[in-house]
Amino acid sequence: MTEVFKEFGFESAHRLPNVPEGHKCARLHGHSFRVVVHVTGPVGEVSGWVLDFADISAACEPLREELDHRYLNEIAGLENPTSEVIARWIWERLEQVLPGLSMVEVRETCTSGCRYRGG
Repeated sequence: MTEVFKEFGFESAHRLPNVPEGHKCARLHGHSFRVVVHVTGPVGEVSGWVLDFADISAACEPLREELDHRYLNEIAGLENPTSEVIARWIWERLEQVLPGLSMVEVRETCTSGCRYRGG
């Protein structure tokens, strides 16, 4: 099996409502989120690829549009929009349209993020 990936980004604001009192993330703030979507499968004999990168991009674009320049807390399922919750939310929307989906990585900063592998 071979794993391929495609990356996209979105700019969004959020706040984390369930953090302890006084935590800085309870205040409204924004991130330049980066998402990496991984797909695993056999390399096609004729195509020479696991999946066309354009197909991954097409599957991700509606999600990018739904998240970009939004207040994440107002999106159903993202009322507590941690990186972990965002990664699972993206996975749940991609698993039916991307055969072989193997991982969703969400980075909210250059040094912090989450990898979700389903389940």
